[in-house]
Amino acid sequence: MHLIKFYKNNRDKWWGLPLILPLLLLPVARMANTFARIDGGVVSLYYLPLALLLSLMLFFGLKALPGIIAGIWLVICPGMNVPESICITFHFLIPLTLSWGGYRVFAPRRHDLSYGCARLMPQRIFWQMFFPATVFQFLLLACVFFEILPARLSLAGAGPLTLHSLINYQSLLMGCFTGVPLSYLVIRIIRHPRYLKSFISQLRLQIDPRVTTLEMGIWSLAVLILIGLLFIPMANSASIFTTNYTLSLLLPVMLWGSMRFGYRLMAIIWTVLLIVSIHFFYRYVPVYASYSNQLAITSSSYLVFSFIVIYMAMLATRQRFIHARVQRMAFIDPVVQLPNLWALTRKLAATPWSVICFLRIPELEVLGRHYGMMVRIQYKQNLGKWLEPELHEGECIYHLSGHDMVIRLNTEDHAARIAAIDERIKQFRFIWDGMPLQPNVGVSYCHVRSPVMQLPMLLGELSTIANASLVTGLPENLQHRNAVHLQQRLKDKVTMMNRLQLALEHGHFSLMAQPIVGIRGDSYHEVLLRLKGEDRQLIPPEEFLPVAHEFGLSSRIDLWVLENTLQFMDSHRETLPGLRLSVNISPSSACGSQFPKAVADLLKRHNIQGWQLIFEITESQSLSHPDQALLNMNHLQALGCRIAIDDFGTGYASYSRLKKVSADILKIDGSFIKNLLSSSLDYQIVSSICQLARMKNMQVVAEYVESQALSDAALELGIDYLQGYYIGKPEPLESLAAGSIKPLTSGRNLW
Repeated sequence: MHLIKFYKNNRDKWWGLPLILPLLLLPVARMANTFARIDGGVVSLYYLPLALLLSLMLFFGLKALPGIIAGIWLVICPGMNVPESICITFHFLIPLTLSWGGYRVFAPRRHDLSYGCARLMPQRIFWQMFFPATVFQFLLLACVFFEILPARLSLAGAGPLTLHSLINYQSLLMGCFTGVPLSYLVIRIIRHPRYLKSFISQLRLQIDPRVTTLEMGIWSLAVLILIGLLFIPMANSASIFTTNYTLSLLLPVMLWGSMRFGYRLMAIIWTVLLIVSIHFFYRYVPVYASYSNQLAITSSSYLVFSFIVIYMAMLATRQRFIHARVQRMAFIDPVVQLPNLWALTRKLAATPWSVICFLRIPELEVLGRHYGMMVRIQYKQNLGKWLEPELHEGECIYHLSGHDMVIRLNTEDHAARIAAIDERIKQFRFIWDGMPLQPNVGVSYCHVRSPVMQLPMLLGELSTIANASLVTGLPENLQHRNAVHLQQRLKDKVTMMNRLQLALEHGHFSLMAQPIVGIRGDSYHEVLLRLKGEDRQLIPPEEFLPVAHEFGLSSRIDLWVLENTLQFMDSHRETLPGLRLSVNISPSSACGSQFPKAVADLLKRHNIQGWQLIFEITESQSLSHPDQALLNMNHLQALGCRIAIDDFGTGYASYSRLKKVSADILKIDGSFIKNLLSSSLDYQIVSSICQLARMKNMQVVAEYVESQALSDAALELGIDYLQGYYIGKPEPLESLAAGSIKPLTSGRNLW
């Protein structure tokens, strides 16, 4: 143990691996060198020591210099005199240090040494291939020219523009281009043997997933056949396939491997094949008169092939990586970083049976409005991490838009596991800015069998059941909650939504008018909306307005009602002068920042005065966004319009909110007026509302006045306006212009 610890602590020091590895690896690298004789001299076909020493510099930095010098003196320079040994040492050190320094300047980060990145390919070609080979060759020619190294005269040749120099230069380029990554890998494995396992894992990941064992076998067989043809000894009866023509056949086979097997595998295979095939060059390049020319062409072919094979493998690997990354991004929500609905759909399709557990957290919407979107994002992320210990292999948590999440579970013992998940959810605590937040989570679940054809509709049903879970506090099973009935309700909602969209496009709405009689003679009419159904029937608003609100159509409907109401007033201004109408607006319109501007544009377009228009805002909903609602009410009042608070008394904290509201009219909800004569409590509530309205200088409207007795009781309380079937039933708006509905000028004639 002490020896291992000592090794780990000192292996990177200059007297550790940087000193030992050159002495061990240089003899092996020299065994890979290949030389040939041409024209009475010697040329190098493949030279690896320069690439090995450059890899040591890239790995250990300046700490590798003592080991490199020792390796040069003990392995390369034996038998030379001291001046020649010193010259050889500087012959290596100059290109090594310059190449190492240049590459470090342009690629300073350590991880940029990992080979296979196409972005760094130009820098590596220059600093690890072209520059060291060029400087090394230039120094060799200079030393021989000045007779500093007469022992290398046979290797350098007669001059720089000879075949000797060309072949030597090509061998240096090949050795650096293929040998630096291979040597770097060997050094890294020696330093940390466990890296071999990681390397093999990365190698497998780079192979195309569609590659089969059969394809790998066919490719390997083709490579072995071509290499075997190259290595067959030359004979008089030999065919063209036993010559260097086979090299041209080797290229497409290697390109096949580059496109399919990835950079890491192909870089190793091609480097090994290159070293072996060059070493046995005499098997397919026979010695004859123009032998040197053929050798130069073969050497250049190897160099070009090396670049093509390695670069194509790199590009193909990067292309697969980008494709896989884009595919992963398509199934991962980019904000929450959880699998999305597409990922759930794919997983359900790949699994015969699954259990879908739906998590509904409606309070996240309120928290998001008050604290921002990040609270919703971090809540989902933290909840997902909190639930991970409860999941088995193959199960996952999926993000849905809004405030919903889904868990896909295996079917084994799912009931007990869902109960455990629900219990763990109740134990979850989320801290935001030092404040604990614990919104309620509704849980519903169901069995599904692949394929799931209507997943969005199924999730809608689970969402509805999850709302029931918020009330019961227990997970709810969709199969036990009459799923057929829920599905029919969802279909009805979708049908109604389509009908509303068609009605907005083609005007399939009908406007009704109901009189509101003022005891001081300032009567007006409330415009009521109906949807035209089949067989000319009129659908009441309580059947379609909730669907419009759920699917975001409320604001469009409000604008349609407002525009058609103003158009009616404009076209009948001569027969109905001074007509005042009241229209209802939904919560989305009341809180929409652009609604006052839309009203101003419509009033100007139809030449209608603001005092002719009254907007009724439902107190129980609109004032849940008080700031924007109050701002819009002030803007509408500045236009001359009047504001009426509809259904007052049914909303949350009505009295406290009324202190901040500067409305003109207060409409008491009909539930209080109906029981005015039979319930003393309702009578006192109505009386207090009237007193509060008088203190705020607001006029009061009593809804649902159905009899003379209710009318008299309302008058006794000082109510200003009456509305109900006793006063007048809703009639089509056009009836006002036809005269069938007489605009009432004084309510006192009724009593």
